[in-house]
Amino acid sequence: MIHQILHIWKAGGWVMIPLLVLALLMFWVGIRLWLNMQRRQFRKLPEAEWKGWVRDPGLGHGEVGEIIRYAQDEVRISSDISNRFAEIRAALLPPIERQMHWLGTLVAAAPLIGLLGTVFGMLVTFQALASGTGGEVTEAMAGGISQALFPPEVGLCISLPGLILARIIKRRVVEMDAFLAQVESYTVQYRRSQSGLPFVPPVQKDATNAGQRASEGTNTVLRSGPAFA
Repeated sequence: MIHQILHIWKAGGWVMIPLLVLALLMFWVGIRLWLNMQRRQFRKLPEAEWKGWVRDPGLGHGEVGEIIRYAQDEVRISSDISNRFAEIRAALLPPIERQMHWLGTLVAAAPLIGLLGTVFGMLVTFQALASGTGGEVTEAMAGGISQALFPPEVGLCISLPGLILARIIKRRVVEMDAFLAQVESYTVQYRRSQSGLPFVPPVQKDATNAGQRASEGTNTVLRSGPAFA
């Protein structure tokens, strides 16, 4: 069985080598990112428990407990909480999204490399037709047809599971964003009900200030706890 698979793989020509490298890289990135999202604390945390942490941040632990403590640390108005959660999203989501873009690029590249193999296989076939007749020409044509057919099939077989994996990861990211929005909403409501925290709409900041706040404020205050990203 293994010998037959290796023979078919070899029949696809040199394009099968970059396809193999791309497949290994794609599944390494995808599975690593999927495991990272599966281990996130928010997926296993009951709603009643994290709401209790909002009411008493000292009870919180792990990533979610750290988020809740940071969001309520020395806040005076409701916009402070919203700004803290904006910084948390800036620390959490962009690294994951960059890896997802990289995974999407690898998924899209697999069929294109397969089509490249088709082009080279057709060139080999045409060269065999132009060289004359005989058994050697027939063998060369068969090899060219193999190089034209196998790479696109392998490219599609690689990209399809990669696409499914990317969709699953995307769903996990959406779940994380929704969880942060839920915690933010409950935190604002609870603090306002307990201490009369005034409501002030969040101030729109430019990208430079937001990035500086996310990189300096979040990383400095949370240095002692587990990293978000």
